[in-house]
Amino acid sequence: MADTFDILRDDNTAAAAKATHKSPLTVHDPRDVTHSTESNPPPYRVLLTCDFFEPGFRAGGPVRSVAQLLDTASPAIDVTMVTRDRDLGSNEPYPGLSGRWARRGAARIYYLDPGRLHQWHAMLRTLRSSTFDLLYVNSLWAMSSILPILAAQTRIIQVDRVLLAPRGELAASALGVKSRKKRLFLRVWRPILRRLKVYWHATNPHEAQLIRDLFPWARIEMRRNEVSLPPEPIPPEGIGGSPRLVFIGRINPIKNLAKVIEALALVKRPVLFDVYGPIEDRSYWAECQLLAQRLPASVTFSYRGELAPEAVRSTFARYDMFVFPTQGENFGHVIAESLSASCPVICSDETPWSPVLRAGGGAVLTDATVATLAHQIDHFAQRSEEERLAARRAAGQAYRSWRAETAGPNILDRIRLTVAER
Repeated sequence: MADTFDILRDDNTAAAAKATHKSPLTVHDPRDVTHSTESNPPPYRVLLTCDFFEPGFRAGGPVRSVAQLLDTASPAIDVTMVTRDRDLGSNEPYPGLSGRWARRGAARIYYLDPGRLHQWHAMLRTLRSSTFDLLYVNSLWAMSSILPILAAQTRIIQVDRVLLAPRGELAASALGVKSRKKRLFLRVWRPILRRLKVYWHATNPHEAQLIRDLFPWARIEMRRNEVSLPPEPIPPEGIGGSPRLVFIGRINPIKNLAKVIEALALVKRPVLFDVYGPIEDRSYWAECQLLAQRLPASVTFSYRGELAPEAVRSTFARYDMFVFPTQGENFGHVIAESLSASCPVICSDETPWSPVLRAGGGAVLTDATVATLAHQIDHFAQRSEEERLAARRAAGQAYRSWRAETAGPNILDRIRLTVAER
């Protein structure tokens, strides 16, 4: 029997970052595999790769989406997963996990230090002993996707088919970063993906169209990301005083925190604005701090540090509005979390959430300029406490309706069933 061990997680402020959290992970011996019998049909074997996973959380929504994917897969799915042994932006590996196999439910996970050759050897020795029905990679550009796909093409690992989730990387805002390198890479990579007969995982119709624009021959399976959120929102309560605004997310240019701060400088009414999230881009954060120093006295600005995933919803519940003019989200897990806490959202129209947000007491910016954002914040700030509470009730109801529509098998079972029908 494997030993269960605790995993360190960050608490809801940087000062409390050393708190421990019970993890569902257990140390695992990869030789301890239950083989099928004649009465048990063989499982559908999936090799899943992603750059970052639990117990880390700084990579945001994709970590929680992959975790929920594992938790909702049917018993017919057998997942072997490979991920890094540390969190995004961290130089320290997770305690007790580097170079080891662990269990999370039915899935077995290898935590790899890419700089240690003996770990690569140990991992490949185990992977080469199996044949996989599906290789599921969670990026178009990451080495955690490129190397497994090349290994599948050269038969270093035995894979029947590939499923690729671009995770928002094909949005115009994402393609604009290092665009020349990406165009050159695609010239080489596109024919390789076509030869392998890759399936694509799109989380919404817009992402499906972005995939077709670059890969017209693509076979696309559309299924939104999995969420572990409850069906009912947190009941809203009135919040007195000045309107309380919040930003929760990774601090990098894509999330557009600087634009929020610039807009607040134009807002005429008193507001409180708190920021939570890991500082992913130090130079961008320096820019945000400089802008914050120029805010008028009517705006109370505070950086509150990082949030552990389990603290996100309860934090949203303490605010009147989430301000999130993101440059692009293929899903936007944090938006779902905000609505699940009955916190409406002011957001750009670069997400699949626009109809839900409009019905949920928030606003969608089709023209996401600083002036337009400032106007929306000012318009919200003039509301009475009762009007703000009504907007929060609308957010909770919009979330309840959206959550009721999210049913059906997850993407791994969708692919398994699609293949079985052919």
